[in-house]
Amino acid sequence: MSRPSLGGRGGRREGRFVAIEGGEASGKSTQARILAERLGAVLTREPGGTAIGARIRDLVLDPDVGGLTDRAEALLMAADRAQHVAELVGPALASGRDVVTDRFLGSSLAYQGFGRGLPVEEVRRLSLWAAAGLEPDVVVLLDVPESVAGARLAVARDRLEAAGPAFHRAVADGYRALAAAAPERWVVVDGTGEVGAVAAAVHAAVQTRLPERR
Repeated sequence: MSRPSLGGRGGRREGRFVAIEGGEASGKSTQARILAERLGAVLTREPGGTAIGARIRDLVLDPDVGGLTDRAEALLMAADRAQHVAELVGPALASGRDVVTDRFLGSSLAYQGFGRGLPVEEVRRLSLWAAAGLEPDVVVLLDVPESVAGARLAVARDRLEAAGPAFHRAVADGYRALAAAAPERWVVVDGTGEVGAVAAAVHAAVQTRLPERR
């Protein structure tokens, strides 16, 4: 698996990079935290992994924000990612730290691409440009059936959670398509089990995919 340089920062990255992906109520945040603890990695998230990103997160997820167009939403997510990579993810990897992020590029493809109906390849190009070409070594998709996610998410709390069943179904289908198209980078883990069992499956899957430390 290739280890791209951090565009514009010089040198090659030394740390390993893992993204945890999935739809709403898939257990991503919990599993990202557990995995980061097990790997001794930096734990972060998108959107909102930096101070600037937190302000973007507030805007994108605020249920009272009306009129935000799909393309504007995609651009805001890209802006968050650009700041995230430049300020936090890139420097951590360059210093030799492993990084685990709760969402990364895959979320833009699934939510703004498949979910909002924007051209997926355009969203991919925008996201890669924002990330200076950086992609995770491993992407873990926590796959949870719609019925289970719906039961876990009893009340929608933000704009994306409240986007409706058809939107979330398209997001879930998009994630599965992304994983099927790139099996060398993506691994799918059943997210319906007990937290500890899912964590063990995530850790085992990641361990088989992560490159050796340099």
